[in-house]
Amino acid sequence: MQVIVPPAPVLSAAASHGKTEVFLAGGITNCPEWQDELIAQLTAKIKDPSNTIVLYNPRRKDFDVKDPNASREQITWEFYALNQADIFTMWFAATEKSDQPICFYELGRHVTRLLAQQRSGDIIVGYDPLFRRKQDVDIQLELLSDKYNRTIKICKGFDEYVNSIVSRIS
Repeated sequence: MQVIVPPAPVLSAAASHGKTEVFLAGGITNCPEWQDELIAQLTAKIKDPSNTIVLYNPRRKDFDVKDPNASREQITWEFYALNQADIFTMWFAATEKSDQPICFYELGRHVTRLLAQQRSGDIIVGYDPLFRRKQDVDIQLELLSDKYNRTIKICKGFDEYVNSIVSRIS
């Protein structure tokens, strides 16, 4: 399993040929570091985590919020990685410090894009049962499912979220 973190480049089409690319969308600012736990569980549960799986993890250890160039670099990296990924995953962590508004934007943008492309099997969304805005997630995804007559996998806990990703890429 290859984990790519910004600012490392997103794989080219040639480099990613034959690999399943998964984007780990979800809260970063004022959110727990859930990505590390997800990567650890995926590594332990996937039967063959060789070089056939690429995880795009947008959480970097050295992000300087005071540097305007860092924000542009981060957003650009996420834009290209999100558009290239085969599987779009989104996790909403429970936190008192953030309702993760940019995640709602990314959720709507990418779920609508994937549904329009008839790729609903490539969408896995989950939230912590204590996430304050979980009803908003449910309603938005229900409306999108109805509009496109497609099913979206909604996971109501971290274990279900992890297992859904594992089942999709194993």
